[in-house]
Amino acid sequence: MRVLSGSRRRLTLGLAAVCLAIAGVAWYFYRHNPTYNLPYHDSFANGKAGEWKAFGGTWEVADGAMRNDSDERGAKLITGSPYWRNYSIEADVSLLGADGDAGVVIRSSDEEQGVDSYSGYYAGIRSLDNSLVLGRANHGWMEDVLKLSPVKPRGPLVYHLKLLAYDCQIVATATSASHNPVTESVTDKNCITSGRAGVRSYASGGVWRNVVIRPSSRQELAAMLEQGQQNNSATAKALFDRDHEVLGFNSPGPQRDMDKFHSSLNTQPISSLRLVSSAKPSKATVRGNVILTSPVVFIQDTTGGVSVPNPVASPLLKVGDQVEVTGSVDAGDFSSTLDRAMVRVLWEGTPVPPVTVTASQAATGDFDATFIEVEGRLHEKQYGPNNTLLLDLDDGSQSFRAIMNQGRGDALFGGLKPGSLLRLRGVSVVDPAFTHNLTPFILLLRSTDDVDVLAGPPWWSMGHLAALAIGFLLLALVVNFLYHRVENWRLRAVLEERERLAHEMHDTLAQSFAGIGFQLEAIRSGVPETFPVAHQQLNLASDLVRHSHEEARRSIATLRPDSHGPSDLLGALDICAKRMVEGGSVEVVSASTGDIVSIPLRITDTLYRIGQEAIANSVRHANATRLEISIEFDSGVVRLSIADNGIGFVQCRDLSGFGVRGMRKRAASISATIQIVSSEQGGTLVQTTAPLPARITFASWPKLLWHYLRRNTLHVELVGQPNPHSHR
Repeated sequence: MRVLSGSRRRLTLGLAAVCLAIAGVAWYFYRHNPTYNLPYHDSFANGKAGEWKAFGGTWEVADGAMRNDSDERGAKLITGSPYWRNYSIEADVSLLGADGDAGVVIRSSDEEQGVDSYSGYYAGIRSLDNSLVLGRANHGWMEDVLKLSPVKPRGPLVYHLKLLAYDCQIVATATSASHNPVTESVTDKNCITSGRAGVRSYASGGVWRNVVIRPSSRQELAAMLEQGQQNNSATAKALFDRDHEVLGFNSPGPQRDMDKFHSSLNTQPISSLRLVSSAKPSKATVRGNVILTSPVVFIQDTTGGVSVPNPVASPLLKVGDQVEVTGSVDAGDFSSTLDRAMVRVLWEGTPVPPVTVTASQAATGDFDATFIEVEGRLHEKQYGPNNTLLLDLDDGSQSFRAIMNQGRGDALFGGLKPGSLLRLRGVSVVDPAFTHNLTPFILLLRSTDDVDVLAGPPWWSMGHLAALAIGFLLLALVVNFLYHRVENWRLRAVLEERERLAHEMHDTLAQSFAGIGFQLEAIRSGVPETFPVAHQQLNLASDLVRHSHEEARRSIATLRPDSHGPSDLLGALDICAKRMVEGGSVEVVSASTGDIVSIPLRITDTLYRIGQEAIANSVRHANATRLEISIEFDSGVVRLSIADNGIGFVQCRDLSGFGVRGMRKRAASISATIQIVSSEQGGTLVQTTAPLPARITFASWPKLLWHYLRRNTLHVELVGQPNPHSHR
């Protein structure tokens, strides 16, 4: 039966292992499925973009669209699975600059920050030569260009771009309100087979809406090619079958477009604006690089920075634009402001790198209106007005605040933990209109990509210590529960073995005594009355057999687990005592005091055996006329007392016996204390005090855990010295 149980256990474990393996394999193939999480539609309209990862640029969600207000070359925003194979991406795209391009990316991998620093395919609109660009980046660049119609609208124009990859054929289409639909396609024999999707801009900011990614099919590819042959005079070409030459972008200079303004000759350094007298209004013209566009435009040159609030005339600005600003100077303590300013774009440029400073240096105001990089430890985070995110930080004894638009910040904001060490890049401002005199300076962040987490919060925080303590306590409770379960299983096994021994003794020893007694009675009946000596010996033998039979029956009764009622210890001992003194002159009195509580089976059984032994000793040896059995329920303990008024004993007498040693050993097994008080004229008292497991509550578990640890690590001390010798 045990072998069968072990086989079933091994079979169950084997089936569980197989199920786990199948689930793991299924999950692996599910995640590596070429259509995992497809189709996909962006959540820009809801202000959500946590699944996108930026490589350069100043990406944020604004007005239900993804926006990049940076001239940085090769800024990318990537999402999706690296195992996507045949799929298409389409989006509504508008350019923010006049000399760059913006579009979509498919099958992207190995992304890094920088120009063409990825592997994948790109389709976009290039405003410099008014064309649809279809190219391949492999940390280098190859392209095929299709000219659009010569219509050049005023202001930003929205294009609908679609880029599809099926096997090694890449097709791109572009449509707009001012241009006829055009299609460009290439065949790449050494094509990139899989990768993620994204959006990208080069030397121009952009706005992307309604980004949709779907699995592609051969029928969809054929339909796009057929439409392209109808719309284009040229047929699809196979660019990448050629020599794979790397074609680089020609960066436009400030003189390439006649629509650009030329720099004035009377510009002055931004730092000189602080020397302007506030008593006499004056105008000034400065030239610099745009470092922030929202909530206020900030311009910076090599000497410092200046804010341009609410310019009178300003084109659509991007971070990195080289501009010329003319306005009224409002000199401040640390930096100046150009009011009622005219802003003119000279050319799109590269965003300026930040100046690395400490928080104490920024607090002096020397870097006011300057793009800086500073480190700080996050103290608190909260949502501010106008959908802004507020970060309160400190660097040593210096505190400051960082503010950024919500945009793509929800994912970052939710992941930031107080106590984390952050590196932030933004425009330092000491103007009280921004700081509200709460901190020496604030940092205006351009996007969530200007926040880097250098290190998480210290592990030994109060929260973690509390969690560790709770975890340790839960583990201790689980161990305690398992220990008691094991003890219950062991006790059950002991009870089953005792029951088996009781049945064996009943079927062998007790029946043998009964048979011997029957045979002696038969022999005595057959012996004539003229042999009185023989009758006397047979009567003595019959009495010995009868006495031995009674002892065997008593031993069997003590071995049986159901020989007493575990739920009524006092009643079981009372019945046991009255059965022992039946026919005699001993009075048995039983009583219970205190509020009766449930006693575990192991404690009940042990107390019953101790009480049974004490009663048997009193009946056999004390010659008592009164036997008292009492049970007292006190706070957390149960106390069993067996007392008689018979002949006691002197405890120092060197009398050997098994009874007292057995009672002490049983008491120690349940962490109970046993006390024996006896005198030759005052009778004997055997008192056993056993602790009861307390009910665990929220307020009591620390004390219970402490007692549990002490009980399991310290040696149990009994009241009085254990006497290895019995008085019976």
